[in-house]
Amino acid sequence: MADGSASVEGATTIAADRLRSFIERVERLEEDKAAIMNDVKEVYAEAKGEGYDVKTLRQVVKIRKMDRADRQEQEALLDLYLSAIGE
Repeated sequence: MADGSASVEGATTIAADRLRSFIERVERLEEDKAAIMNDVKEVYAEAKGEGYDVKTLRQVVKIRKMDRADRQEQEALLDLYLSAIGE
């Protein structure tokens, strides 16, 4: 029986080590993400300081991430909706 319990303890230790590894990796990535978000914020602040409209810059970044077909569909729907309400 001692051999069986040692095996279980070893497996538990390995599982705990693996879990700790995952958690530490996620924590490091969260720190990296926070640093990157701060860098992005600084770039927007710099652009604002040079007279660019940050809200519009954010919208341009969002649009550039979109697939061309999705963007065209969204623009067509926007035009359709605006026409429907007389705008």
